Amino acid sequence: MSVVVVRGAVAVVESAGRVREGDVVIVDGVVAESADTTGARIVDATGCVVTAGLVNAHHHLLQTAFRTLPGTRGIPMREWLPAMAAAYDEAAVDAELTGLAARAGLAEALLCGVTTVADHHLTWPSGADTVAMARAAAEAASDLGSRLVFVRGAARDDPQEAATSAEAVVAALVPGRPGGVSGDGMLQVAVGPAGVHSDPRETFALLGEVAARHGLRRRTQANEVVDVEIALERYGRRPLDLLAEWGWLAPDVTLAHLCDVTADEIARVAASGASATHAPGCDVPMGWGVAPVRRLLDAGVAVGLGTSGGGSNDAGHLLADARLAMQVSALVGPQLAASEVLAMASEGSADGLGRSELGRLAPGSAGDVCLWDVSGVADAGVADPIAGLLWAAPGRRARTVLVGGRVVVEDGRLVTADEAEVVARLFERVAR
Repeated sequence: MSVVVVRGAVAVVESAGRVREGDVVIVDGVVAESADTTGARIVDATGCVVTAGLVNAHHHLLQTAFRTLPGTRGIPMREWLPAMAAAYDEAAVDAELTGLAARAGLAEALLCGVTTVADHHLTWPSGADTVAMARAAAEAASDLGSRLVFVRGAARDDPQEAATSAEAVVAALVPGRPGGVSGDGMLQVAVGPAGVHSDPRETFALLGEVAARHGLRRRTQANEVVDVEIALERYGRRPLDLLAEWGWLAPDVTLAHLCDVTADEIARVAASGASATHAPGCDVPMGWGVAPVRRLLDAGVAVGLGTSGGGSNDAGHLLADARLAMQVSALVGPQLAASEVLAMASEGSADGLGRSELGRLAPGSAGDVCLWDVSGVADAGVADPIAGLLWAAPGRRARTVLVGGRVVVEDGRLVTADEAEVVARLFERVAR
């Protein structure tokens, strides 16, 4: 039996609305009420607020290789999409680039306290070995000790090819596993078209059939500016009208973005049981909108948080985006409290993945733990150290991170990889 004890914290955020003092005990990778701690590994949390590992519910890890790409910042989404597509074509996206970009993006995530990343992979060049690409991302996560939700997405792909590929990815990564989740919980497979702006009804139908066969979660993007515009032009309908008709408003579906939604649409999402993912670090700087998170929450919609990818948000720092979400919330309604946004970045995101064991530190939860040092000058004068996680020090790195009770970041440095080597290998591939 493996026992780890996180001891000495300023406060432990067990779940939304529950903050306590005392130890966090992890037995064989799972949070326990108590245990015999003789011979246990003691992780010193002096001066730290302890939270569950953060859960990034919406990322595009491939875009880590395309950050600050000239001609892709602050432009209309209609121009951004083809600009990014041209960059992917020029780079000749393959399994190698997929793996190196995922490795860098996941390393960044761990250093920023994110222990689970949902990677909505949308770029599948014609003739590419899609299973090899999916394996490359999964292997990067395994090497680093990060949890990964690999979403076999589609963006203007042939519908049948996308569905066939999704079947192959499930068979390769999580064969026979209920819900598409590996036995150790480190890897999960989901499916999801990019949105009604890029994918026809057939793609949604066929990927939905794959999901139904294997019990997978479904994910898509909805109601960003271009999504609404193109849906109206092409179908004379708004995106959520189409998703409802196509069977993609349901409890197993998560909708990313939702910037442009009406009161009636919010009520429809809530009634359907679908969840949402807010991505302000993408939508705000690009000028694509601000999701009305307060209204979604008040309607009963479960809301998580994601960074989206490096093509629009050049950082994978979920806590920084939580800070942004809190700050811009006042532009579209009453301001969100820091505790609410922290809950979005943890249990809210986990719930949208169907993973109630993640994003919490209650007994029975996964032993994914982050120690945030609040003893430095950036937190001087802070009255509420938990609120200070978001209000103060926007570039904060976690001091220590555990995934399943295993230390993967210690004293702000990766334990499982050489950060300089991760950076160098991606730059070498990008230069080619």
